[in-house]
Amino acid sequence: MAETTDAGLPKGFRGAEQGWPELHRIPHPPRRLPLLGDVLGVDRHRPLQDSMRFGRELGPVFRRRVFGNEFVFLWGSRLVADLADESRFAKHVGLGVANLRPVAGDGLFTAYNHEPNWQLAHDVLAPGFSREAMAGYHSMMLAVAERLTGHWDRELAAGRTVDVPGDMTKLTLETIARTGFGHDFGSFERDRPHPFVTAMVGTLSYAQRLNSVPVPLAPLLLRGASRRNAADIAHLDRTVDEVVAARRRSGGGDGDLLDRMLDTAHPETGERLTAENVRKQVITFLVAGHETTSGALSFALYYLARHPEVAARARAEVDRVWGDTPEPGYEQVAKLRYVRRVLDESLRLWPTAPAYAREARQDTVLAGEHPMRRGAWALVLLPLLHRDPEVWGEDAERFDPDRFEAGAVRGRAPHTFKPFGTGARACIGRQFALHEATLVLGLLLRRYDLRADPAYRLRVTERLTVMPEGLRLRLERRPAPAAATPAPVTVPDDGPGAATRCPVSGTGA
Repeated sequence: MAETTDAGLPKGFRGAEQGWPELHRIPHPPRRLPLLGDVLGVDRHRPLQDSMRFGRELGPVFRRRVFGNEFVFLWGSRLVADLADESRFAKHVGLGVANLRPVAGDGLFTAYNHEPNWQLAHDVLAPGFSREAMAGYHSMMLAVAERLTGHWDRELAAGRTVDVPGDMTKLTLETIARTGFGHDFGSFERDRPHPFVTAMVGTLSYAQRLNSVPVPLAPLLLRGASRRNAADIAHLDRTVDEVVAARRRSGGGDGDLLDRMLDTAHPETGERLTAENVRKQVITFLVAGHETTSGALSFALYYLARHPEVAARARAEVDRVWGDTPEPGYEQVAKLRYVRRVLDESLRLWPTAPAYAREARQDTVLAGEHPMRRGAWALVLLPLLHRDPEVWGEDAERFDPDRFEAGAVRGRAPHTFKPFGTGARACIGRQFALHEATLVLGLLLRRYDLRADPAYRLRVTERLTVMPEGLRLRLERRPAPAAATPAPVTVPDDGPGAATRCPVSGTGA
């Protein structure tokens, strides 16, 4: 008998045959092979992009079989909107996310719905993403951004292009490490990625790779990879244990996320996080808190470099709103409405956490069409949801930040733009990531002209998250902003993205 949660739902993998009574009505790719399934012509290194290709061919709901396991995928906006109903559906921890449980355990992102540490950690940590807390992080974000611009100034002086994904990864790792845990990885002083980043990429890649081999053969086919993964997990654990031990020796920090994890009791129950769970939560924040944001910044910089007219408009906004202030204040970042639209449009086309799974809390019928048994689940493909022509038009592949102008946002149905997940388990760090990314884009636009390599063609690498591969830009230094009085800018409550804001926001935590 399958082990069940306290709500009676089975844990672990559940094939679509078990949960979708009318599975035969859902299309699948042609040329299905016995035992192997839908594997002809696929690229095991790019399963997301394979699924996007199948989705375009098969429609808003389809299925794939891989080594005997059947999966249902959704991207139609009407289906996804129904799947967002919290009274009937909940987060499903499966596929690559479940494969990360040896790394992150019952951390916010990987916890099963029934595990008590998820709600405990969420309630304890939510104040760490309040407006007051966010304002406190701002100066540290600026300090890390200055290390990035110092590095880029040196690369520019040496006549070199800059490694956008690599440098954005350094930036976002240092930002979450410093603001959340008072730790400095020294990323910009290293010629190679910090070993923590190498171990993190290894665990993410291994988690995805597990889905590409038959489960019974995984110990044989992935023997070497499994040993490397165990070593990567051990390195992540050691690194976090050292950070926590240093904090305990110091007697406390400035009330950051780590202090909250170590010292804060639940306001109602008095419960505290265990030492093991603290480790898992720190790993969750360090990994999810920088991997997705670095991807978002990298894609945004790619689109800005490829669309100079968009970059010019965004830069004009930065110059107008920030004037000649050397360091923009916390409130000034929210006034960059067009820069934020650039970020949102980049996340529309390439949401860096590109899918989330939902499971039925009870027997139900999805969108009045597809019966689902309790525990049945489906995977939402965000890059296709965000390209649904019924929502975004026939030009949905085109980069256009004005899709997120306030009136356009109000005119769209809910649940059509979900780069941070949905429901109670949506990303707790959403506003942190958006503030950081908007600030950094503003600073880089004000300082540099971004020049794309005309020969570069966007290639997307996958490791559960997505990132532009091999993206390098040439920089030209802009003159310092002239003294000016910033024009007053009103920040409406219903501005771009308001329809998808969550109260304590924030990869699918």
